Amino acid sequence: MNNVSDAMTNLPDDEMPDEIDFSHGVRGKFFKPGVKLNLPIYLDQEVQTYLAALASKSGTPISQLANEILRRELPNSAVDDKSLSGIK
Repeated sequence: MNNVSDAMTNLPDDEMPDEIDFSHGVRGKFFKPGVKLNLPIYLDQEVQTYLAALASKSGTPISQLANEILRRELPNSAVDDKSLSGIK
């Protein structure tokens, strides 16, 4: 076997190849409590093209425009309506 991916193709799902060594691993090394995670949203190509054109026309960043459109569709109690800039 030449590399880790070759080693992994011949193992049952519950086993790790010998080439992967976690003996020096530290649990929680990269965990940061309270960190805000911004999840990526993947749009259909047609939706992204439309929003990009609308954002360009209005001079608004596409992420801001998408958030404003989504906020309009959420119940009033779910978001602070004061953050909407009034793009129509």
